[in-house]
Amino acid sequence: MKLRSRNTIKANFEMSSMTDLVFLLLIFFMLITTLMVPSINALKLTLPNSDSAKPTENLTISVSINENLQYFLDAQPIAPEQLESNLNAMVANKLNPVIVLHTAKSVPIENVVKVMDVANHLRIKMVLATSPEK
Repeated sequence: MKLRSRNTIKANFEMSSMTDLVFLLLIFFMLITTLMVPSINALKLTLPNSDSAKPTENLTISVSINENLQYFLDAQPIAPEQLESNLNAMVANKLNPVIVLHTAKSVPIENVVKVMDVANHLRIKMVLATSPEK
C-alpha cells in the first residue's frame, strides 16, 4: 500500500514583494533626478581644456568676453549691439575670416551664443579658445 505525504512542497515564487520594491526604487530615482538637474536659466558652463589645441592659420579677429560681461573686439571695448556691424566691416575684404572667441569660465552661455549667432549670420567660421591641459 502506497502512502501519500500530506505535506507537499510547491515551487512557486511570489513576485508581489519584488514588484513593490522595484516601484519604490523607480519613484526614488525619479524624485532624486528632478532635484539634481539644475535650472536651465542658471546654466553656467566651465569651458573645457584641450591637450590637442593648435593655432589656426586664418586668425583674423579676436572676440573676448570677460567676467563683467564686457565685449572686446581685437582688444578694443565694444558694445554688444555694435558687434555685428563692426565684424561685418572687418571681414568685408577677407577671404576666409575666422573669429577666435575668448571667454571667461564664469560667462553665461547665452552671451557666448549671441556671438555665435552673429558669426553664423555673417557666415564666419568660429573657434572657441581653450587653455591647454596641465
